Amino acid sequence: MAQEDNNNKDKDKKTAIAIRYEMDKDRAPLIVASGKGVVADEILRIAQENRIPLHENPTLAQMLGKLQIDTPVPPELYVLVAQVLFFVYQLDRMAVKKEKLYKKMRKEIKK
Repeated sequence: MAQEDNNNKDKDKKTAIAIRYEMDKDRAPLIVASGKGVVADEILRIAQENRIPLHENPTLAQMLGKLQIDTPVPPELYVLVAQVLFFVYQLDRMAVKKEKLYKKMRKEIKK
C-alpha cells in the first residue's frame, strides 16, 4: 500500500510511503519504502504498475515519513494505519468479487 502526501512543508515535493503488513509474518505493519519528490514519484509509479492501492492521507504520510525503512509502525499510529489497511482490504475483496463476476459472464457468453 502506498500513502501519498501532497501538502507537506515543501509544497513542491510529494511524499509517498509504502507499508507492508502480512499477518502471519509481521508483528506490526512495516515501512518498506519512503521518499519525497522524484523518489515519491517512483514509489507511486511502481505501486500503480503493480496495481497496489493508493490511499491519500497527508497527516499520516508526514508522520510515517519520519520513520526509517524496515521500521515497524509505532503503536500510537496503529489506528490510523489500520484504517488504511481496512480500506485496502475492502478494495481487495471488491476486486475478487469483480473477477468472479467477469468469469461468470465469460462463461455465459461462451454458451
